[in-house]
Amino acid sequence: MKVVFMGTPDFSVGTLEALVEAGYEITGVVTQPDKPKGRGKQMMPTPVKEAAEKHGLPVYQPRRVRDAEAIEEIRKMEPDVIVVVAFGQIIPKEILDMPKYGCINVHASLLPAYRGAAPIQWAVMNGDEVSGVTIMKMDEGLDTGDMLTKVEVPLAADETGGSLFDKLAAAGAKLLVETLPKLEKGEVTPEKQPAESTTEYARMIKKEDGKIDWTKSAVEIERQIRAMSPWPSAFTKVNGKNLKIWDAKVIAMLGGNLFSKIPGQNPTKSAGKVWVADETGLHVKTGDGILVIEELQLEGKKRMKTADFLRGYTIEPGTRLGE
Repeated sequence: MKVVFMGTPDFSVGTLEALVEAGYEITGVVTQPDKPKGRGKQMMPTPVKEAAEKHGLPVYQPRRVRDAEAIEEIRKMEPDVIVVVAFGQIIPKEILDMPKYGCINVHASLLPAYRGAAPIQWAVMNGDEVSGVTIMKMDEGLDTGDMLTKVEVPLAADETGGSLFDKLAAAGAKLLVETLPKLEKGEVTPEKQPAESTTEYARMIKKEDGKIDWTKSAVEIERQIRAMSPWPSAFTKVNGKNLKIWDAKVIAMLGGNLFSKIPGQNPTKSAGKVWVADETGLHVKTGDGILVIEELQLEGKKRMKTADFLRGYTIEPGTRLGE
């Protein structure tokens, strides 16, 4: 079976490596063009390009994969199957219809849940207990093709976007190399997806998604902190400076919000105010409950435990975060 691999970021690399290790004939690797990075704007290859070159695989980097020239170049690779893992461009019908076994996508969710670009972060953000990977035969829709195989991956209580990324990348690579032989032998029964997803579209994460709204509950904010780690990170302000928050825990309040039960306390007006600042962390009032910040990073400083941070930086109780 001749394989053409299409992928770009770190998430894709494990699957490419698994195909190489399994001995597949990879006739071409298609990835996004190099991009300038850093202060010097040096042109940097994609992680998939670096991995492909390490194995001596031919690399093709079209600016637009739907251009006639790009379609013809991929046709010359004579794929029996095209494996697509986070390529980053919409695949045109001419390519979808090209290989005998179609274009097979490794998608980091249990479809039809979380169709879209950022299923990993949204699963953590929404407090899901289980995620997983779906191997799907691509069609012209956005993650709407027939499902071939799936594997479930449970989320740990302290799961971050980064840790789930690693788990699903490994699970997807393993599942893909298990699925291809079955596909070739006709031992896979495709399952059609329902027209509607079971979740909202998992849109791409933007930097502003890390901004904390302290009127939300402590549970929601704690999930946001984990989902946004390592990028773009959850953030707020303290005394006018940007403050990244890396780790926090919720103090549960029996019977509802503590501050709604105290005369003169309005939960919304209190939200974001520091209640306690000591060796146990920054205890911050939220719209519902208390969030204890245990690891943070002030603008221009290194990441550190809150207890260490407070030895050199004073935050008085009553300080409002976000200002």
